Amino acid sequence: MPGTVALKSPEGKWIMVSAILASSMAFIDSTALNVVLPALQKSLNASGADLFWILNAYLLMLASLILIGGSLGDKLGRKKIFMAGILIFIAGSTACGLSPGVIYLIVFRMVQGVGGAMMIPGSLSLISSSINEKERGTAIGIWSACTTIVTMGGPVLGGALADAGLWRYIFFINVPIGVVALLILWFRVKETSDKDIDKGIDYLGATLIALGLALLTFGFLRMPAIGFAPQVYMSLAAGLLLLIAFVVVESKSRHPIMPLQLFTNRTFSGTNLLTFFLYAGLGAGMLFLSLDLVQVQGYSQLQSGLTFLPFTVLMVGFAWLAGNLADKFGAKLFLIIGPVTAGIGLLILSFVKQTNGPADYWTAFLPGVLVFGLGMSFTVAPLTSTVMGSVSNHFSGTASGINNAMTRISGVFANAIFGALAVLFYAGALQQQLQHINLNPKQKQEIVAQAADLGNAKVPADANKLLKPEIVKAYHQGFIHAYANILRISSGLAFLGAFMTLLFVRSNPRNK
Repeated sequence: MPGTVALKSPEGKWIMVSAILASSMAFIDSTALNVVLPALQKSLNASGADLFWILNAYLLMLASLILIGGSLGDKLGRKKIFMAGILIFIAGSTACGLSPGVIYLIVFRMVQGVGGAMMIPGSLSLISSSINEKERGTAIGIWSACTTIVTMGGPVLGGALADAGLWRYIFFINVPIGVVALLILWFRVKETSDKDIDKGIDYLGATLIALGLALLTFGFLRMPAIGFAPQVYMSLAAGLLLLIAFVVVESKSRHPIMPLQLFTNRTFSGTNLLTFFLYAGLGAGMLFLSLDLVQVQGYSQLQSGLTFLPFTVLMVGFAWLAGNLADKFGAKLFLIIGPVTAGIGLLILSFVKQTNGPADYWTAFLPGVLVFGLGMSFTVAPLTSTVMGSVSNHFSGTASGINNAMTRISGVFANAIFGALAVLFYAGALQQQLQHINLNPKQKQEIVAQAADLGNAKVPADANKLLKPEIVKAYHQGFIHAYANILRISSGLAFLGAFMTLLFVRSNPRNK
């Protein structure tokens, strides 16, 4: 294909290094920040609500603008927008590290989100538009493996910095990484914009999609804390209305920010549906597995993190191989077998009951983690390369933006909906468990009310000391019941993702 380079060529290697370095900044922040939150909270005297917005101000901006960021790369130049995103992300990171208080940190996290929205789709768009088609899956597999290492290493780095009282360096570390990526892009990577693409920008459409996604994301973010309150359903309803208006505007626009004809491609639509269902299941499954390990099974935070090490090893070992094989034999088979295997892994994990802690990990949780990790390892690179390969290179940035938006929104959606479902499952199971404990109706009501805190439920202070072990056991059994149901639904979503492949994905995806 004209304009593309070989993966092993000098320019191909520089493209890969710059894309991996830039992506690493975003992935480090996303995982390491969770670990340093206690140190950050103490240093800045932050409340629980403050922590919520420190985490989610970035996500809100990222989800709102990532589609626009991808589209701008196609229209104005992928390297140019990618570099602008890195520069904004570096500036936001530096400001976060220097923040004197909570409000400053939240605002600068939003700046990071703006940079991330331009930077994250840009990395895959640059790979897809620059590396030749025969090696694209391998390139994306290498990118996936490297970013997985960084993602899983984030908590280790965060823990070390937090213990040393250096939580601000979680942000400062982005500066040298970003500067190196910028220098490589400036001196070693060519621009990949297309001369014949429409350069016009639909400002009304961009405004509608940004506000619509922002309101939708905000509603889902607030749902676990306040339930289906007016603030939530008004936000969700307004977001949906704006997205409908966006589709109407785009259908008539001369310069659409998201060309709707992309969705007439069955493979593009199908792989984005697969992405939504699979990553919704992945997000909910990993969240509730982590809660179960720490709050019910007695694992420390470090031990809980280490339980996912086999998952990381499988991703690193097989992601590049899956990408390479998909290049040679086609991705469709991988996009069926991978999600089905991941679903089986989640199903195996759903049957784990109360264990004796980390000592039982090898027989209780490891089999399910291995199967789940193997499924994801054979899915991620073929899925990404199929999304990017199903559209013309003209729209690689837009395609990456849409797919990344699907990933982010599905995770927010899953945490909100599954969080609410888990409380219902937990409360119902608790009521059953409490029938066998000698408590008065008021005490039972107080205990069931604790279901809103899931695995962090507390025994009421006025409970009989002799009954406390039975109440704790009821809490644990109730949570395990909720955990099992959530993981089975997550498994079903992974199977549904595989079904999307059967329905929509073609063996030769482009322009079909």
